[in-house]
Amino acid sequence: MFGSEEVNEGAIRESLGKQAELCRMKHEAAQKTIELKTPNVERFVAVDMALSALSQFRRDNNQIFLAIVFFVCALTAALTHHHIGLRPMQTVMDYRFGITAQLIAHVSLTYSSYSYLNNGWASGTLIQNEHVRWFYLFGFGALALVSLFQLFTIPKTAKPGGSIGKALLSVPLFAYMAISSARFFIFETGNPQGMVLFVDKIMDQASLFLNIGLYIWVGMLLKQTYLGEYIFRIFKPWKLPPELLAFVAVVIMAVPTAYTGASGIIIIAMGAVVYAELRRVGARRNLALAATAMSGSLGVVLRPCLLVLLIAMLNKEVTTDMMYGWGVKVFMLTSFLFFLVSLVAKQGPMKIAPISEALSPSLRAFQPLVPYVLIFVVTAAAYAFLLDAHLDEHTAPVVLPMIILLLLVYEFVVKNTKKLLPWLLLLVIPTATFMYQQDGLMTAAILPLLLLLVLVLESKVKHSPDEDKHETYEGEERATSLENSVRRATTDTTVHIGALLSIMALSLTVGGVIEDSGIFEEVAAQSDFFGNIWTAMIALVIVLVIIGMIMDPFGAIVLVSGTVAQAAYSQGIDPLHFWMITLVAFELGYLSPPVAVNHLLTRQVVGEEEIEKAKEDTRGKSFWIRHERYVLPLTVMGIALVLVAFGPLVYQQYF
Repeated sequence: MFGSEEVNEGAIRESLGKQAELCRMKHEAAQKTIELKTPNVERFVAVDMALSALSQFRRDNNQIFLAIVFFVCALTAALTHHHIGLRPMQTVMDYRFGITAQLIAHVSLTYSSYSYLNNGWASGTLIQNEHVRWFYLFGFGALALVSLFQLFTIPKTAKPGGSIGKALLSVPLFAYMAISSARFFIFETGNPQGMVLFVDKIMDQASLFLNIGLYIWVGMLLKQTYLGEYIFRIFKPWKLPPELLAFVAVVIMAVPTAYTGASGIIIIAMGAVVYAELRRVGARRNLALAATAMSGSLGVVLRPCLLVLLIAMLNKEVTTDMMYGWGVKVFMLTSFLFFLVSLVAKQGPMKIAPISEALSPSLRAFQPLVPYVLIFVVTAAAYAFLLDAHLDEHTAPVVLPMIILLLLVYEFVVKNTKKLLPWLLLLVIPTATFMYQQDGLMTAAILPLLLLLVLVLESKVKHSPDEDKHETYEGEERATSLENSVRRATTDTTVHIGALLSIMALSLTVGGVIEDSGIFEEVAAQSDFFGNIWTAMIALVIVLVIIGMIMDPFGAIVLVSGTVAQAAYSQGIDPLHFWMITLVAFELGYLSPPVAVNHLLTRQVVGEEEIEKAKEDTRGKSFWIRHERYVLPLTVMGIALVLVAFGPLVYQQYF
């Protein structure tokens, strides 16, 4: 309207020409896309979209999946009497006490679930995730009915009689946690919904707790392989003294500990192997028990352990990279301390076989491990190259089960028979052809290369006559086929998930009792404790060890993040320093009586008879020898905790 009266026809013509050129380019691109859209590409897109939809469905329903997993596994653990206690149920009185305590716990949780749901309705507002509250009500109600039924159907294998003292020790730990929480929330504060309100906190990190289930499955699958036995065969020719082999075992087990999420899982998976190999070289029973209990303690600070990931998720002051970086230093410190304490406490000469005698047999013993290493590396590389899923704390719960399954496939298929080679080629060739059509030669070469390398190595390795003769460990039941091994591992996983998640969930209720009782506020108000950073550190260390003694690590981290951590920050303690202290203090707590969870799991995998034999073997000997399975780990982790807690303060103060 207000522009120039003259129209620039040249500019208009140029603009129209550019638009026409752009339209032509778009048509060419569309035509090229149509030409590239082959049937194979369409199938690939369909699969990719289906997987994306499945992944989105999982993310949207994580809480439902966790609720289903939790209650199905808890029911399995209850029906099979596999909940974790200070001692297993053996007599009729043990079962009556244990089942009665579980009945009280489940009834309390059912009442709490009803109150939680009813209060949501009474609030007059929309209830978020109401379906989860219904899961709690029906799930805990079903567990209560199971306990009621079991109370009148004591297993026929139960021994007659029993004593009250031992029966109280047979009560599952989660039942003690539930009963103490019920006393506080239902009878003292009149807030019955408080129990399930704190149990519900596991839903805030539903994906993480589902990953715990996957890590447990990894541990149980690993237990079905011969990997642990092959690793220990490497060290046999060196004729290491028991103390030195114990050090080697603890250090080696740190790696699978980091990859299975927590210390308890690796004890369940590999504890029998560690104990048996140490006993085979002449280690005294208490030393073997100590090393087995500690086999899962050193790796919790290494990548990609879930505990560190949970800390980083709940505390923005630290990152996983920061914690894993310092975790390596803490791991080196605790490893050195274990070696040092073992040397001081040695009972015989510290001699090993000459290199000329041991090196060649040791290298031969390593040969069977080469295909395992190759499968691990190539599978991890394939995930990284094809799916951009590098093996770290975020992808490990998904990648590791596939790797261990491939190891089982190798053991039961490739290694045991060459007759299946044509069938393997029939599977690999079309798969590689499809991958070549989609991604080119490099991608297509991965599967045939993996198969070729494994088969070549398998044919070239000179097998010794004893290689296929495998040892039998305490409580070990080897499967005879791939299907049996996977099924057995999955069954064991179900039981262990039920037992561990029950303790984790009820640990949160114990944390709620501690939090709502105001204990931390009262301690923080004591100026004598928090007058300076030194006394504050002493108080924090004591509190963290006590928390580790009575709570599961994941529940303890949730509690500490909202309470103790804030008090530590206010005293000028660096967040990274505080959380490294916390991890070491928790591990010390798991090794400390009266609960000593790691020792309970060790007892479970090596058998009650070995514990009794250890007591008989050391009767009348020195205090250290009689209690070595407790004192050795406590000494190592106690010294480590003092150094980790006060070492940086001394450095800042005087250097």
